Amino acid sequence: MKSNTFIVILILFIFFVISFLSNILGPIIPDISNSFNLSLGWAGFLPFAFFVSYAVASIPSGILVEKYREKRVLLWAFGLAFIGALLFAITPTFTVALISLFIIGLGMAMLQVVINPLLRVAGGEENFAFNSVMGQLFFGGASFLSPMLYSYFVASVHTDPNPNFIISTLNGLVPANLKWVSVYWTFAIIALLMVVIIWFVRFPEVVLKDDERIDTGKAFSDLSGNKYVWLFFLGIFCYVGTEQGLANWISKFLQIYHNVDPATLGASVISYFWGLLTIGCFLGLVLLKFFDSRRVLMMFTIGAIISLLSGLFGPLNIALIAFPAAGFFASVMWSIVVSLALNSVPYHHGTFSGILCTGIAGGAVVPLIIGGLGELFELRFAMLFLLLTLGYILSIGIWAKPLVNNATVNSWKDLLK
Repeated sequence: MKSNTFIVILILFIFFVISFLSNILGPIIPDISNSFNLSLGWAGFLPFAFFVSYAVASIPSGILVEKYREKRVLLWAFGLAFIGALLFAITPTFTVALISLFIIGLGMAMLQVVINPLLRVAGGEENFAFNSVMGQLFFGGASFLSPMLYSYFVASVHTDPNPNFIISTLNGLVPANLKWVSVYWTFAIIALLMVVIIWFVRFPEVVLKDDERIDTGKAFSDLSGNKYVWLFFLGIFCYVGTEQGLANWISKFLQIYHNVDPATLGASVISYFWGLLTIGCFLGLVLLKFFDSRRVLMMFTIGAIISLLSGLFGPLNIALIAFPAAGFFASVMWSIVVSLALNSVPYHHGTFSGILCTGIAGGAVVPLIIGGLGELFELRFAMLFLLLTLGYILSIGIWAKPLVNNATVNSWKDLLK
């Protein structure tokens, strides 16, 4: 199959944009909370509004792709992202924030469903594994860079005495007391540009494989009676809940307990959290060549638990290292849990993948629970809730019984064969 380089590059950029829009909430939650005078409980509704859309949209998006094809769904997805970001930028209130984040989340959920089959066809079957890793690299790179962009805007908008064109434009659009709104103006522009680009691009015809199709009829009925489907669904729910529970509350935690400025050092810590999560993915690929995936999962989960406790109860200098380290240890969890899931259920992988993707709603529920517990106790003890989600992920390494184990080698020499 001939590779379409331009389409592959475009898809990699879509990975970048998805991450750029999805993972900015953590750094700016403290500023949004201060701007709207939100309690911890109410602040927890911000990630909830965004990630609950995945539960709503994941399976319907797969049906839309089969009916209307990839290009239309991509246009609709970025159109929703544009509307949501523009709405938030023009009317920065808490109520509008919840509506806007839900709309943006719908768009991101639709994109997640489209891009992997499209990448397989555009890049060629033989290059799909490599291109998928590249996609994760672009995804992680955006997560690393978006907090830095936020820090730059906060430091420059209405502050820089010699503003460039971008900052000068934002000075006229953004209230001086709501500098973080500049991020959503940027998102609106990026989403609109993506709509324009995709409008003029001709995409290859994608014939979905059986493991990429979603069937809400017999396949869903067959899967619903398999206990491992729901056990692994809960695994994805707990992983994304852990990831977002950390990413969305780290900066606020550092602000409350260590007086860290969320726009500078707080944003940097989250940036390194995502950066180490990306780096850990590649180390995980190597470890999976030598060790059973269940052992790797358990080892990394124990590392994440130690890092979490060190960050919560250690001094500032330890917290600044421990929280990014938790991102590193979380890096392999998604890929291992998904692979164990698909290797444990021998049929209807497309529909099963759709069910697993709805587990991304854990990113909505867990930060909300932490915020609510923070109201009753305090944030430090509320974040101990993550021990439950990490404990469940640890248990997967014990009870998972895949039909096929991951292939391992006995030495570096075997690896190079």
